[in-house]
Amino acid sequence: MIEKLIDLFEYTYHFNKEMIKQISENISKVNEKTISLINHTLNAQQIWNARILGEKTFEVWQINSFDTLEEINHQNFLKSIDIIQNRDLDKIIEYRNSRGDRFENSIFEMLFHAVNHSTYHRGQINALFVQNNMKPVLTDYIFYKRR
Repeated sequence: MIEKLIDLFEYTYHFNKEMIKQISENISKVNEKTISLINHTLNAQQIWNARILGEKTFEVWQINSFDTLEEINHQNFLKSIDIIQNRDLDKIIEYRNSRGDRFENSIFEMLFHAVNHSTYHRGQINALFVQNNMKPVLTDYIFYKRR
């Protein structure tokens, strides 16, 4: 299971990188919603990692300087991999959401949610790319795995 979860985070890291690149190369066509969603996608992974590690979290919808997005993506990836390799994935973590409500989930559930959440938002970003006459990034997992 550890290897498969690492693979999912490698996939997530790769396509977050591709989305950032596509935005960068077409910045004049990109709208505020696209910028908001790419930031939210990266912020969410940081938040889930930080909840697991007991660290300070980003704000859910904070807008980061565009030139920091690649580094945020990279740091998110490294922390997620470190968690997978060095934590008990069945351990239950208590945390509070952005509204302050208390919840408990296993580390595996939190990490799997982070992957799924980023996939969802990359789809939304691709829809915005199309609306703004940009080429969407083919982010399906099977495209990533094809040899």
